[in-house]
Amino acid sequence: MQTGALPNLIGQSEVFLRAVGLIERMARFDAPVLIQGETGTGKELAARAIHYLSSRQQAPFVALNCGAMPEGLIETELFGCERGAFTDARQARTGLVAAADGGTFFLDELDSLPLRAQVSLLRFLQDKTYRPVGSMRVHCSDVRVIAAASPRLQEMLVAGAFRDDLAFRLNVLMLEMPPLRERGTDALLLAEYFIERHASHYGVAPRHLDARSREWATRYPWPGNVRELDNLIQRALLLSDGKCLDFSLHAAEAGVASPPGMPPPGRPPSQLQSYSDARAQAMSSFERHYLEHLMTAAAGNVTRAARLAGKERRALGKLLKKHGLDHASFHEPAHA
Repeated sequence: MQTGALPNLIGQSEVFLRAVGLIERMARFDAPVLIQGETGTGKELAARAIHYLSSRQQAPFVALNCGAMPEGLIETELFGCERGAFTDARQARTGLVAAADGGTFFLDELDSLPLRAQVSLLRFLQDKTYRPVGSMRVHCSDVRVIAAASPRLQEMLVAGAFRDDLAFRLNVLMLEMPPLRERGTDALLLAEYFIERHASHYGVAPRHLDARSREWATRYPWPGNVRELDNLIQRALLLSDGKCLDFSLHAAEAGVASPPGMPPPGRPPSQLQSYSDARAQAMSSFERHYLEHLMTAAAGNVTRAARLAGKERRALGKLLKKHGLDHASFHEPAHA
């Protein structure tokens, strides 16, 4: 079901409705929020919902993906700069903190924020004042800060790779977005929602999921969460005909392994592959699946993805090419 004033938050599982209840409650209080959850669980949707339910709803909602910004430019992006502050600063410009004045500033992928920018952000959070790069003048911006981070933030705090004083400042209100595999039959509700939305967008006839896809959706662990389901539904809807939609076949073609206990589509359970064929298929499936999640976590940034995977950039580029994956398709959309 769609949740009242939050039409983009869809689900009926207890764990999801508990998160929605917290979103509605957090919207009442003008305090920093830290949203945690795996990639694709809807952290930006939650941040937008908090903003548009709050007293700041008429003011801007400004988002920054910390993982997509070059380290050398992130302070300029946050606080702006004066003309001549550095070689390419041909004119003064305002930053995103100023653009969000009166509204909400959303920092996505907080765990990718460089240490130097962590210090600057902490200083801003203390009194809401800042200085643009190259400026001696102090500016003030009235913004509510909401940040989102992956589960690796906890590991970074333990390892001392992220400032705990900044995490404490942001973690006044804590929201955990549940992974899709823990949301019971919400995958079916979301699948029907995505079918209707994409059918309308592309001008094709809407269809219902067939029985196999419904079982597949409830058994599959969805490591890419709602974003993975959305992509799979969209692909199946555009590349198939018929009265019912069978996305399990398209998942197999994309190298996604069937859920435990379900044979690959179109193959009798008793039909076994040779060891070498099964091994090659499993390796190919693993590689593609891993690359999709890696590129999603890196928001399409190949350099960052190579760093996360511990591979050379050129080698990662060859793997992406082998599986026909375009890094640009993993860039975060401007709006959820």
